[in-house]
Amino acid sequence: MTNGPVPYDVAVAADQVRVETPAETISSEAEETALNAEQTELMASDPDWRASARLYHAGGGGATGNDSLGCRPIAMRTVAVDPRVIPRRTKLFIRETVGMRLADGTVHDGYWYASDTGGAIKGQKIDLYTGHGRGSMNQARRLNMRTLTIVDAGDFDGCPPAWTTASN
Repeated sequence: MTNGPVPYDVAVAADQVRVETPAETISSEAEETALNAEQTELMASDPDWRASARLYHAGGGGATGNDSLGCRPIAMRTVAVDPRVIPRRTKLFIRETVGMRLADGTVHDGYWYASDTGGAIKGQKIDLYTGHGRGSMNQARRLNMRTLTIVDAGDFDGCPPAWTTASN
């Protein structure tokens, strides 16, 4: 452990969870997925927001460091929002991401976490954090520049959860 700050690229390189996936194995297509009772209810409810989506990633001029809550962004979970429109610490359910095939082969359950902000995010816009490197955006490319349907799924404390506990 060092006493000073650790450069982001060093921290990411040391992250054992990060996996680079060859582009040919990533699909941006949604697939049919079984929904639990909460997801079914959220899919049927009226949207709380409709927002134009952009994608962002770490490295190469993308995001660096922690999000606006001081947390490490979680790929395919962290969302940057305009806090005057969507409050930070809101657990979001984004319908269009349900069933999206992710780089590790799992399927997205639709849950995201409003834990970041950005200078270019004004009004009904959101940025979806896709992970490290431009290639991480491939799996969500079909969502870029689209208006997404977002439902408020509650609040969260602390930092956004990792994949293993996100939909709990």
